[in-house]
Amino acid sequence: MNKNQWIDRGLLDAFEAEGTNAHRLCTIDNGWAERFGRDILISFRTTAARDCLVQELDAWSKSVEFSVDRVFARFLPKKNEERETPALLFGEATESLQTIATEHRLKFGVDFGVGYSVGLFIDQRENRKFVRQLKPKRILNCFAYTCSFSVAAASAGAQTVNVDLSKKSLERGRRNFELNVLSTEGHKFIADDVRPVLQRLARRGEKFDMIILDPPTFSRTKGGAAFHVEKDFEELIISALELIERNGRILLSTNCETLNEQALERMARYCLKLSRRSGTFHRQPPLMDFPPGFGASTIWLTLR
Repeated sequence: MNKNQWIDRGLLDAFEAEGTNAHRLCTIDNGWAERFGRDILISFRTTAARDCLVQELDAWSKSVEFSVDRVFARFLPKKNEERETPALLFGEATESLQTIATEHRLKFGVDFGVGYSVGLFIDQRENRKFVRQLKPKRILNCFAYTCSFSVAAASAGAQTVNVDLSKKSLERGRRNFELNVLSTEGHKFIADDVRPVLQRLARRGEKFDMIILDPPTFSRTKGGAAFHVEKDFEELIISALELIERNGRILLSTNCETLNEQALERMARYCLKLSRRSGTFHRQPPLMDFPPGFGASTIWLTLR
């Protein structure tokens, strides 16, 4: 998929055939358009990018005969504290802001009114598919948000431990389980800072055959301490290495623009050396709806 190119009817049909209606439609300089069911979310850094995407969306939807219900837009700020809830540009204002999107026939709640993020990060689609294929027995989902990785794992029979600072996000995660008729019995939802939770799990001798590490670029703990992914990710990896089984897998992922996949691998190799562990790395196939270099940087580490 090239930049400034809208997906064609063939790719749209392929997504429909696999039971996916949440994906990227187009990426341009300073913005992109994404689909969640029949709703469209435009993310933009400049008003020119927003207006361009709105205009091209109209032409694209007519050319591929795609019916759009609503169009939302959100500004992409440089600072987290400047993030705002998406605004409705077109469509029925009285309709519920909550809807359901599907990915490989799994259902995920989407909410355009709850905050900056709507509930599903679509650039992790191939990684969630990989989780289902691997069928882990026990997965630790750090920075779990709405627990989409855990839903994917639980659908393949895994037990999950979900850790996130936000109780509201974890409640949305529970609802995602319910949407897919998955019992939450045997699954844990821990509203706490990830770092002390990892330490507690290690003291108890708990082990997992899969760990998801997809931290935000920046956040603050309950006590107000800052987390910066560039300087604090290695600490997380070392803690995760204490909890992972031999032959287990750790997903390392970030949206931080200064950390690419090569940087993640360098970090992981350094942590392996400190922990006296060894492992191999691989990447999932590129997303067909994202141009090269866009979306989260991710690598999988398999322990030996």
